[in-house]
Amino acid sequence: MASAQPQPSKRTTVPTYEEVMLPLLLLAKDGKEHPVSDALTPVADHFNLTQEARVESLPDGRNRLRHRIEWARTYLKKAGVLQYPKRGSFKITDRGIALLATNPKFVNAKLLMQYPEFIEFKQPAADSIVAIPDTPLPDVDPEEALENGYQAIRRNIEDDLLTRVKNASPAFFEDLVIDLLVKMGYGGSRREAARAIGKSGDGGIDGIINEDSLGLDVIYVQAKRWTGSPVGRPEIQKFVGALQGQRARKGIFLTTSTFSKEAHEYASKIDTKVILIDGYRLAALMFEHSVGVSETKAYRVKKIDSDYFED
Repeated sequence: MASAQPQPSKRTTVPTYEEVMLPLLLLAKDGKEHPVSDALTPVADHFNLTQEARVESLPDGRNRLRHRIEWARTYLKKAGVLQYPKRGSFKITDRGIALLATNPKFVNAKLLMQYPEFIEFKQPAADSIVAIPDTPLPDVDPEEALENGYQAIRRNIEDDLLTRVKNASPAFFEDLVIDLLVKMGYGGSRREAARAIGKSGDGGIDGIINEDSLGLDVIYVQAKRWTGSPVGRPEIQKFVGALQGQRARKGIFLTTSTFSKEAHEYASKIDTKVILIDGYRLAALMFEHSVGVSETKAYRVKKIDSDYFED
């Protein structure tokens, strides 16, 4: 009796856009028009992807595999081996059939450089404003590379922000909290927020701010420049007790440090709504709301407005 053949192992990582090029071209080999959406399963099956890899999302929620297929389709079209019969579809060209006839082991940007149209796409004329990098990261497409670069810059800036906040004076930290909360839409005007924050000192409460510009509800604030060990449950209990003494329903506890597991568990189980903002989230909020940072450059990623070209 013949022994059972071992099953190939599942791939857990989404293939790069260059890896997708050959399977996409092979899918179009039949000469038919294929919608991009119909390429997802065949490409995933080609790489024997796990279910998790098939549904993996980009930070903005788009399917990562489809995104890679779209970029592979774009590069193949620029090389003239695929064409777009209509929106959201692709079809092989005579050049694409000729390329497959050479039985390539792979198709990538380097191989596509044999075509003049692709060279022009990658290396435009000298007076062109934008050039496509010759050596993009192998595991990401150009759009993902831009996003990854942005996230790396952001993480570096947030780390620097947190270091500077920890080294700042208590008075500066108090002003920072005011600026941040006002930028986030709380406290009314800065003058109103400045009158409230740091003036209470009532049993663990550093300030009281308006939740909205009309003052329909209020939020109680505790802000601590904390170094060393995480802020523990006793500090949160003290703050909650102060809130209950004021019959308050909402509170924000900010710190330059972190919170212990027990502090998080306690805050999640009580009826009073208490938001815990540790140093890392504080720095992220500062970055997001432009507190302590300034903009140097802005890059807008655009796409074709297909509706504009509809009859």
